[in-house]
Amino acid sequence: MNGVGENAPAGSRVRVAVVFGGRSSEHEISCSTAAGVLAAIDRSRFDVVPVGITKEGAFTLQPDDASRFRMDAAAMPVVPDNGTRVLWPDSAASRTLRVVGADGVVRELGEVDLAFPILHGPWGEDGTIQGLFELVGLPYVGSGVLASSVGMDKHFTKVVLQAAGVPVAPWVTLTAAQWDADPARWEAAARGLGLPVFVKPARAGSSVGVSKVKDWASLPAALAKAWAEDEKALVEAAVVGREVECGVLSGRAGGPTRVSLPGEIVMRTREFYDYEAKYLDGDAAELVCPTVLEPGELRELQRLAARVFDSLGCRGLARVDVFFTGTDFVVNEINTMPGFTPISMFPKCWEASGIAYRDLITELIELALEPSPVG
Repeated sequence: MNGVGENAPAGSRVRVAVVFGGRSSEHEISCSTAAGVLAAIDRSRFDVVPVGITKEGAFTLQPDDASRFRMDAAAMPVVPDNGTRVLWPDSAASRTLRVVGADGVVRELGEVDLAFPILHGPWGEDGTIQGLFELVGLPYVGSGVLASSVGMDKHFTKVVLQAAGVPVAPWVTLTAAQWDADPARWEAAARGLGLPVFVKPARAGSSVGVSKVKDWASLPAALAKAWAEDEKALVEAAVVGREVECGVLSGRAGGPTRVSLPGEIVMRTREFYDYEAKYLDGDAAELVCPTVLEPGELRELQRLAARVFDSLGCRGLARVDVFFTGTDFVVNEINTMPGFTPISMFPKCWEASGIAYRDLITELIELALEPSPVG
């Protein structure tokens, strides 16, 4: 039970269940994100119950110790199975958490006011855990079930954004069964996009399973790599331009959506911003925030980022990733639970916009406690 007070004193502080880890291939990234939040959250205002989800999907009670989950390229952080099992409220009439200890004894952890699901990828960022919180009536940070689900699926994100008049890169989506049934047809469809193309899993993040294809002979292997992460793969036309990103926050009390100053990913040693460049190779890319745009360009980028957020029905937070060709903006994707370590782009953009990391955590919690629609 190490490090978590089972009988925290009642008072004015808000109790937050910080949920991290999970079953996806981004488990380690989630742990690293949680380390940032655990280290920075305002302890004068919030009590924390750290709930770590193992790679097998067990909800465990973890020590309130950020150092255990910090990013280390030599030994990536994971949620260990310590034998505990966290039990969520059994109805919307209660917000009491319980834990079954490794000794089999059930203990009450007391009431929590909300959940902060710092989860990336399937079984966390895709509406599944949001559905659990909805079922038991527990407020939570971030987008609801529908927006999380659509935002996780790159194909349906593009479908919705295209219908909303938001520019996206041309693409083809296919499954392994479709390819096996008629590879010539699907290769012809991909060839219509021109070279190079990017091949991506529809529902994965952190560039896991992503390949840049520069010759058509490499397409089958790239598809197989993407299908290893998800049953659907996107073949997407490459967009030549600057990679710029904005943080987005819901407006307060129904006010307009807020968009940060933009950051830019400047590649140094790798061809594109893949998993290694993001997390393992510190020299691969530079995150520049704020980046320089002309005033009119900045206004258009921020307008577009807010349009993306609102079109998907997001709430709380998101990061919108965009290519800028020099004349036009093309939306790449949205992340409804972006990386949230102190050096991640989302908090860096908001810090450049005047909201410090600790205050950003507070803002997200306060947004989650505002009345909001289900979905």
